[in-house]
Amino acid sequence: MKNKIPLPFLLIVLMVFTSFSSNAQEKEFYELKTYTIKNDDQEKRMDDYLEKAYLPALKRMGIQQIGVFKVRDDKYKKSDKIYVLTPYTSLSQFENTEKMLALDKAHLTDGADYINAKFENPPYERINSVLLRAFPDMPKMRPTNVKGPRNERVYELRSYESPTEALYKNKVSMFNEGGEVKLFESLGFNAVFYAEVISGDRMPNLMYMTTFPNMETRDSLWGNFGSSPKWKEISSMEKYQNNMNKLDRELVYPTAYSDY
Repeated sequence: MKNKIPLPFLLIVLMVFTSFSSNAQEKEFYELKTYTIKNDDQEKRMDDYLEKAYLPALKRMGIQQIGVFKVRDDKYKKSDKIYVLTPYTSLSQFENTEKMLALDKAHLTDGADYINAKFENPPYERINSVLLRAFPDMPKMRPTNVKGPRNERVYELRSYESPTEALYKNKVSMFNEGGEVKLFESLGFNAVFYAEVISGDRMPNLMYMTTFPNMETRDSLWGNFGSSPKWKEISSMEKYQNNMNKLDRELVYPTAYSDY
């Protein structure tokens, strides 16, 4: 006769599984779209479409807190990108968005210039799309509450690439179990999200966005981060060595019609 599994043990397993499933479902997903533009005309057409057609359509679907950003002025860097960050509660919501946009009559009318653009006159040069899943230590987006003129704000979008999948997972652990997210929080970095890239062209990598009212505050806080005892402790741990080999950074600001 086979041994029966004790009922209390089964209840514990069920509770752990339920808790794990619930936590997994709580994590949001994000799409980061990057539109490359080549001139003022394309910039205006993209602004018109995003502000008057795309964002309103998403909000009719119940999708809120959509960020739209442009590259801050920098004489060493071309400002030819528009970033759109959209949160989703699930992958099915993300998957259904394009279908619903195609059925939204107001979107089709208000976005006609963009949607029906001719071969010889496109509203952008190229779109890049990255799909992300939120970190356990910050499963929900937190739209920034920094104040001040939008064109003076600094929203810092960072991407950390790792040489292998295993080292990438180690870097993700450094943010979560290692305490890096909590350190950013304690220093007042006003993060919007931290997330794993689950589909993109630069994998394996993670991305996150922190926000500041101006460049002076940004530089000061990063100075505090680098000199903090906690960062020195985390970064010196043997288990977290050599888990990243490329950092990309974009300093952007929110458009007038961005939700934050």
